Amino acid sequence: MTSPMVRPLLAELFGTFALVFAGTGAIVVNDTHGGAITHVGIAITFGLIVLAMIYTIGDVSGCHLNPAVSVGLWLSGRFPGRGVLPYAVCQMAGALLASGLLRGMFPDHPTLGTTRPAGGDAGNGFVMETVLTFILMTAILGSTTGNRYKTPLAGLVIGSVIVLEAMVGGPVSGASMNPARSFGPAAVSLRWDFLWIYLTAPFAGSLAGVVFWKIIGASQSLPTENHA
Repeated sequence: MTSPMVRPLLAELFGTFALVFAGTGAIVVNDTHGGAITHVGIAITFGLIVLAMIYTIGDVSGCHLNPAVSVGLWLSGRFPGRGVLPYAVCQMAGALLASGLLRGMFPDHPTLGTTRPAGGDAGNGFVMETVLTFILMTAILGSTTGNRYKTPLAGLVIGSVIVLEAMVGGPVSGASMNPARSFGPAAVSLRWDFLWIYLTAPFAGSLAGVVFWKIIGASQSLPTENHA
Protein backbone atom coordinates (compact mmCIF):
# COMPACT_ATOMS: atom_id res chain seq x y z
CA MET A 1 0.00 0.00 0.00
CA THR A 2 1.27 3.46 -0.91
CA SER A 3 2.50 5.57 1.99
CA PRO A 4 0.16 8.40 3.05
CA MET A 5 3.13 10.73 2.57
CA VAL A 6 3.65 9.59 -1.01
CA ARG A 7 0.05 9.60 -2.23
CA PRO A 8 -0.41 13.41 -2.32
CA LEU A 9 2.93 13.82 -4.11
CA LEU A 10 1.96 11.31 -6.78
CA ALA A 11 -1.39 13.06 -7.09
CA GLU A 12 0.30 16.42 -7.66
CA LEU A 13 2.65 14.92 -10.23
CA PHE A 14 -0.25 13.31 -12.07
CA GLY A 15 -2.49 16.36 -11.84
CA THR A 16 0.15 18.76 -13.13
CA PHE A 17 1.03 16.31 -15.90
CA ALA A 18 -2.64 16.26 -16.94
CA LEU A 19 -2.87 20.06 -16.76
CA VAL A 20 0.17 20.66 -18.96
CA PHE A 21 -0.56 17.81 -21.36
CA ALA A 22 -4.15 18.89 -21.96
CA GLY A 23 -3.64 22.66 -21.79
CA THR A 24 -0.44 23.09 -23.76
CA GLY A 25 -1.46 20.12 -25.90
CA ALA A 26 -4.50 22.15 -26.95
CA ILE A 27 -2.16 24.96 -28.00
CA VAL A 28 0.02 22.60 -30.00
CA VAL A 29 -2.95 20.90 -31.68
CA ASN A 30 -4.44 24.29 -32.50
CA ASP A 31 -1.16 25.31 -34.14
CA THR A 32 -0.77 22.09 -36.11
CA HIS A 33 -4.39 21.66 -37.20
CA GLY A 34 -5.29 25.01 -38.67
CA GLY A 35 -6.68 26.68 -35.59
CA ALA A 36 -9.21 23.93 -34.98
CA ILE A 37 -9.44 24.55 -31.23
CA THR A 38 -9.31 28.39 -31.22
CA HIS A 39 -8.29 30.73 -28.42
CA VAL A 40 -11.60 30.26 -26.64
CA GLY A 41 -11.26 26.50 -26.92
CA ILE A 42 -7.79 26.60 -25.40
CA ALA A 43 -9.06 28.69 -22.49
CA ILE A 44 -11.91 26.25 -21.91
CA THR A 45 -9.49 23.31 -22.06
CA PHE A 46 -7.34 24.77 -19.28
CA GLY A 47 -10.39 25.42 -17.12
CA LEU A 48 -11.90 21.99 -17.73
CA ILE A 49 -8.74 20.05 -16.94
CA VAL A 50 -8.31 21.93 -13.66
CA LEU A 51 -11.97 21.31 -12.85
CA ALA A 52 -11.54 17.60 -13.60
CA MET A 53 -8.39 17.35 -11.49
CA ILE A 54 -10.04 19.07 -8.52
CA TYR A 55 -12.70 16.37 -8.48
CA THR A 56 -10.16 13.62 -9.17
CA ILE A 57 -7.34 14.36 -6.72
CA GLY A 58 -8.69 17.19 -4.56
CA ASP A 59 -9.29 14.86 -1.62
CA VAL A 60 -5.81 13.34 -1.99
CA SER A 61 -3.53 16.36 -2.29
CA GLY A 62 -5.71 19.46 -2.34
CA CYS A 63 -5.07 19.70 -6.11
CA HIS A 64 -2.62 22.61 -6.08
CA LEU A 65 -0.96 21.84 -9.46
CA ASN A 66 0.97 25.08 -9.06
CA PRO A 67 3.97 26.04 -6.87
CA ALA A 68 2.58 29.56 -6.47
CA VAL A 69 -0.67 28.12 -5.08
CA SER A 70 1.24 25.84 -2.69
CA VAL A 71 3.25 28.78 -1.41
CA GLY A 72 0.11 30.89 -1.09
CA LEU A 73 -1.70 28.22 0.91
CA TRP A 74 1.35 27.88 3.17
CA LEU A 75 1.54 31.65 3.73
CA SER A 76 -2.16 31.69 4.55
CA GLY A 77 -1.66 28.97 7.18
CA ARG A 78 -3.61 26.33 5.28
CA PHE A 79 -0.76 24.08 4.20
CA PRO A 80 2.30 22.89 6.14
CA GLY A 81 5.58 24.49 5.13
CA ARG A 82 7.34 21.11 4.97
CA GLY A 83 5.08 20.17 2.06
CA VAL A 84 5.84 23.14 -0.19
CA LEU A 85 9.15 21.97 -1.70
CA PRO A 86 8.06 18.32 -2.29
CA TYR A 87 4.85 19.56 -3.91
CA ALA A 88 6.78 22.02 -6.12
CA VAL A 89 9.25 19.34 -7.21
CA CYS A 90 6.44 16.98 -8.18
CA GLN A 91 4.55 19.76 -9.98
CA MET A 92 7.65 20.67 -11.99
CA ALA A 93 8.31 17.00 -12.75
CA GLY A 94 4.74 16.48 -13.96
CA ALA A 95 5.03 19.48 -16.26
CA LEU A 96 8.34 18.24 -17.66
CA LEU A 97 6.92 14.78 -18.32
CA ALA A 98 3.93 16.23 -20.14
CA SER A 99 6.05 18.52 -22.30
CA GLY A 100 8.46 15.68 -23.01
CA LEU A 101 5.60 13.51 -24.22
CA LEU A 102 4.28 16.32 -26.39
CA ARG A 103 7.76 16.75 -27.88
CA GLY A 104 7.73 13.08 -28.81
CA MET A 105 4.30 13.44 -30.41
CA PHE A 106 4.96 16.77 -32.15
CA PRO A 107 8.74 16.86 -32.75
CA ASP A 108 8.58 19.80 -35.17
CA HIS A 109 6.57 22.16 -33.01
CA PRO A 110 8.89 25.02 -32.01
CA THR A 111 7.46 26.05 -28.63
CA LEU A 112 5.15 23.33 -27.22
CA GLY A 113 2.95 26.05 -25.76
CA THR A 114 5.72 28.05 -24.11
CA THR A 115 4.39 31.25 -22.56
CA ARG A 116 5.81 34.62 -23.56
CA PRO A 117 4.48 38.19 -23.47
CA ALA A 118 2.89 39.50 -26.65
CA GLY A 119 5.34 41.54 -28.67
CA GLY A 120 8.07 40.86 -26.13
CA ASP A 121 6.55 43.41 -23.74
CA ALA A 122 7.94 42.06 -20.46
CA GLY A 123 6.36 44.82 -18.38
CA ASN A 124 2.83 44.12 -19.57
CA GLY A 125 3.44 40.40 -19.29
CA PHE A 126 4.62 40.67 -15.69
CA VAL A 127 1.70 42.86 -14.64
CA MET A 128 -0.84 40.62 -16.35
CA GLU A 129 0.54 37.45 -14.76
CA THR A 130 0.66 39.09 -11.34
CA VAL A 131 -2.93 40.33 -11.54
CA LEU A 132 -4.28 37.07 -12.93
CA THR A 133 -2.61 35.05 -10.19
CA PHE A 134 -3.84 37.51 -7.57
CA ILE A 135 -7.43 36.95 -8.71
CA LEU A 136 -6.93 33.18 -8.93
CA MET A 137 -5.36 32.93 -5.46
CA THR A 138 -8.13 35.02 -3.94
CA ALA A 139 -10.74 32.76 -5.55
CA ILE A 140 -8.96 29.68 -4.22
CA LEU A 141 -8.79 31.06 -0.70
CA GLY A 142 -12.45 31.96 -0.85
CA SER A 143 -13.39 28.48 -2.08
CA THR A 144 -11.39 26.40 0.38
CA THR A 145 -11.14 25.70 4.07
CA GLY A 146 -7.70 24.50 5.06
CA ASN A 147 -6.41 22.37 2.18
CA ARG A 148 -9.93 21.24 1.21
CA TYR A 149 -12.61 22.64 -1.07
CA LYS A 150 -15.67 23.95 0.76
CA THR A 151 -18.39 22.53 -1.49
CA PRO A 152 -18.66 20.44 -4.67
CA LEU A 153 -19.22 23.71 -6.53
CA ALA A 154 -15.75 24.97 -5.62
CA GLY A 155 -14.27 23.15 -8.60
CA LEU A 156 -16.64 25.01 -10.90
CA VAL A 157 -15.60 28.32 -9.35
CA ILE A 158 -11.87 27.68 -9.84
CA GLY A 159 -12.33 26.22 -13.31
CA SER A 160 -14.46 29.19 -14.38
CA VAL A 161 -11.91 31.69 -13.08
CA ILE A 162 -9.19 29.98 -15.11
CA VAL A 163 -11.32 29.96 -18.27
CA LEU A 164 -12.15 33.65 -17.95
CA GLU A 165 -8.59 34.66 -17.12
CA ALA A 166 -7.18 32.62 -19.99
CA MET A 167 -9.61 34.30 -22.38
CA VAL A 168 -8.59 37.78 -21.21
CA GLY A 169 -4.91 37.30 -20.44
CA GLY A 170 -3.95 34.67 -22.97
CA PRO A 171 -3.29 37.08 -25.85
CA VAL A 172 -1.21 39.33 -23.57
CA SER A 173 0.94 36.95 -21.51
CA GLY A 174 -0.25 33.42 -22.16
CA ALA A 175 -2.19 33.46 -18.87
CA SER A 176 0.06 30.94 -17.19
CA MET A 177 -0.39 31.90 -13.52
CA ASN A 178 1.74 28.84 -12.82
CA PRO A 179 5.56 28.46 -12.78
CA ALA A 180 5.30 24.71 -13.45
CA ARG A 181 3.01 25.15 -16.46
CA SER A 182 5.50 27.60 -18.01
CA PHE A 183 8.66 25.76 -16.97
CA GLY A 184 7.79 22.43 -18.62
CA PRO A 185 7.43 23.58 -22.24
CA ALA A 186 10.18 26.20 -21.89
CA ALA A 187 12.68 23.61 -20.66
CA VAL A 188 11.83 20.98 -23.28
CA SER A 189 11.72 23.44 -26.19
CA LEU A 190 14.74 25.38 -24.87
CA ARG A 191 12.82 28.67 -24.97
CA TRP A 192 14.25 30.37 -21.90
CA ASP A 193 13.61 33.99 -22.90
CA PHE A 194 11.01 35.63 -20.68
CA LEU A 195 10.72 32.55 -18.46
CA TRP A 196 11.72 34.75 -15.53
CA ILE A 197 8.34 36.47 -15.75
CA TYR A 198 6.50 33.20 -15.21
CA LEU A 199 8.81 32.10 -12.41
CA THR A 200 8.31 35.33 -10.43
CA ALA A 201 5.02 37.07 -11.25
CA PRO A 202 2.77 34.18 -10.09
CA PHE A 203 4.44 34.24 -6.67
CA ALA A 204 3.94 38.01 -6.46
CA GLY A 205 0.28 37.60 -7.38
CA SER A 206 -0.16 34.74 -4.94
CA LEU A 207 1.30 36.80 -2.10
CA ALA A 208 -1.00 39.69 -2.98
CA GLY A 209 -3.97 37.32 -2.92
CA VAL A 210 -3.02 36.03 0.53
CA VAL A 211 -2.65 39.56 1.93
CA PHE A 212 -5.94 40.65 0.39
CA TRP A 213 -7.80 37.63 1.74
CA LYS A 214 -6.43 38.24 5.22
CA ILE A 215 -7.96 41.71 5.00
CA ILE A 216 -11.40 40.72 3.71
CA GLY A 217 -11.76 37.07 4.67
CA ALA A 218 -12.77 35.31 7.84
CA SER A 219 -10.22 33.50 10.02
CA GLN A 220 -10.79 30.15 8.33
CA SER A 221 -7.17 29.22 7.75
CA LEU A 222 -6.13 26.49 10.13
CA PRO A 223 -3.46 24.06 8.88
CA THR A 224 -4.64 20.65 7.81
CA GLU A 225 -3.50 17.30 8.97
CA ASN A 226 -1.35 15.13 6.78
CA HIS A 227 -0.23 16.42 3.40
CA ALA A 228 3.48 15.88 2.67
